[in-house]
Amino acid sequence: MANKLDEARRIINEADAQMAELFVKRMKAVEMVYEHKKEYGLPISDQKREEAVIEKNSALIDDDVLKEYYIDYLKNVMSVSRAYQSRLQSGLKIAYSGVEGAFAHIAAGRIFPDGNRIPYSDFKAAYNAVTSGECDVAVLPIENSYAGEVGQTMDLIFSGTLYINGIYELEIHQNLLGAPDATVDDISKVTSHPQALSQCHDYIKLRGFSTQEADNTALAARRVAESGDKSLGAIASIETAEIYGLKVIEANINKSGENTTRFAVLSKVKAEPSAQASTVMMFTVKHEAGSLAKAIAIIGEYGYNMTALRSRPMKKHSWQYYFYVEIDGASDTENGQKMLEELNKVCDQLKVAGTFAPHTEI
Repeated sequence: MANKLDEARRIINEADAQMAELFVKRMKAVEMVYEHKKEYGLPISDQKREEAVIEKNSALIDDDVLKEYYIDYLKNVMSVSRAYQSRLQSGLKIAYSGVEGAFAHIAAGRIFPDGNRIPYSDFKAAYNAVTSGECDVAVLPIENSYAGEVGQTMDLIFSGTLYINGIYELEIHQNLLGAPDATVDDISKVTSHPQALSQCHDYIKLRGFSTQEADNTALAARRVAESGDKSLGAIASIETAEIYGLKVIEANINKSGENTTRFAVLSKVKAEPSAQASTVMMFTVKHEAGSLAKAIAIIGEYGYNMTALRSRPMKKHSWQYYFYVEIDGASDTENGQKMLEELNKVCDQLKVAGTFAPHTEI
């Protein structure tokens, strides 16, 4: 009996020694994975990749009972891997436009929870911080479901050198914030960004509040916090209330329907597309009849589903426009390269602005 126990312990000790060596080897590879994600501006968490690894590796275990425990083991290993990458990520510098508590600040924190978020005065300053090497990535709004495209960001992407390596959807909830001891009956005036005031128009009208515009919702909240005025409320996020020590008096007051902002992660390096991906292309067409129709037809002929098409005026050329297109699929395939060759025949300028995993909510 003792001999069996000794033999079992010997096998366990031997396996543990091998596992320790393999653990170090694996974590060194994790460092390489993180460096790749940092370079391409990708988030640490990749649920689809983890699910694929679990499915593939668990198939190596024949014993169904042991397989259950092995799946738990794999999940724990991946949790440790994410934790280690988070520790490495603490040095990642993320540029965003606005102040602490702005929706871009919130989005950057959800995409890169352990990164170092650095505020800039406007979209161009945040973008240039990445091109200059001051920051690793920029998180900028590209579209709002209520207000439409964010033209400044699109113009920067069209004229600049950074790539879109991710687009993330942040659902916006507006709330009435006030001083810690304020009630809804104390409030007579609300301050916020004009768009937020518009989104909450019905609520503001119902309560009979007067309004005051602010450059953004976070600045509005800070104004209320600094004033100490119980009669002044702000319309902003719950996260902003926590930052500035305000009270959420009434939640979810935007009754204008769905309100989601899409944020683009921009990096110096173009990411390698995954099996399921979306691609952004930007182009100008030749001044010939039917050029735009020809470009759209080419995209369809090569089997790409176009999910977005927008036009933007070119600042340096009056009455001329460039087009922003999102398609399902990657463009670096053989089929995609043929499509780009055909597009070049009808386009004056053609740019693949980036490839990213579609429909990512944060």
